[in-house]
Amino acid sequence: MSTQPELTSIYRFHFTRLPLSMRLTYTMTLLVLGLGYLFALIYVWTSHAGRDGDPMLSVTDLIIAYSGSKSGTKLESALLGPMSGMLPSKERADIIGWIHEGAKEDAYHKGVEDIIQKRCLACHDGSNPHIPNFTKFEGIHEVTQRDTGMNIPTLVRVSHIHLFGLTFIFFITSVIFSHAYVRPLWFKCVVIAVPFLMILFDVFSWYLTKLHPMFAWMVIISGAFMAMAFAIEFFVSLYQMWLYRLPEELEKNGGRIPTIG
Repeated sequence: MSTQPELTSIYRFHFTRLPLSMRLTYTMTLLVLGLGYLFALIYVWTSHAGRDGDPMLSVTDLIIAYSGSKSGTKLESALLGPMSGMLPSKERADIIGWIHEGAKEDAYHKGVEDIIQKRCLACHDGSNPHIPNFTKFEGIHEVTQRDTGMNIPTLVRVSHIHLFGLTFIFFITSVIFSHAYVRPLWFKCVVIAVPFLMILFDVFSWYLTKLHPMFAWMVIISGAFMAMAFAIEFFVSLYQMWLYRLPEELEKNGGRIPTIG
């Protein structure tokens, strides 16, 4: 008498049925990734907020970051945004005033040059090809032209880092989250799928914002959905790993969670 083998492939064991060592591995991985995600959000804030003169992060800040400012310059956008904390407000005002007066070379040598040498040359000394070289007036003058936002080579460089990095992060959190008991099943699938789609929307929106400012909203919306999905996977996984009590039907089933139906 033959019996049909049980299709264990359609089941996934719940956290409570995993070895303690695996749950500890998942927990520590989530905690480190959660801290990393928090620092990533802080970095986005500090690198983009304030470009429009308001310290809060806004759509206008993102428009300036990716497509530039019609009224400002690259140097002014940096001084009001990511570089605002690198020098005192008076020195920042002196540089911005010099820009508004035409960014003349003779005026630069009379006062602005000393500020640049004291505050900026530690990074802008020409050693890094990805940031402007301020060792000569020509390098300074180049960033006093109209701000056109990130150039395409910079966007390409950031894009491949963004795509690889976030994909690995959400792959790891999604694999861990797959052990959680969440119903309806379609909601669990949406939580897993959405961040990967939002990564694509986020990156493409950077380029589209250079074509039309309204696409800056896509940057905010995609980022919000990614953060929401990460929070759900993070907190649900940790809660069910250590505090959750399985429903009776899953207890009887040995903690196996159906992955279809």
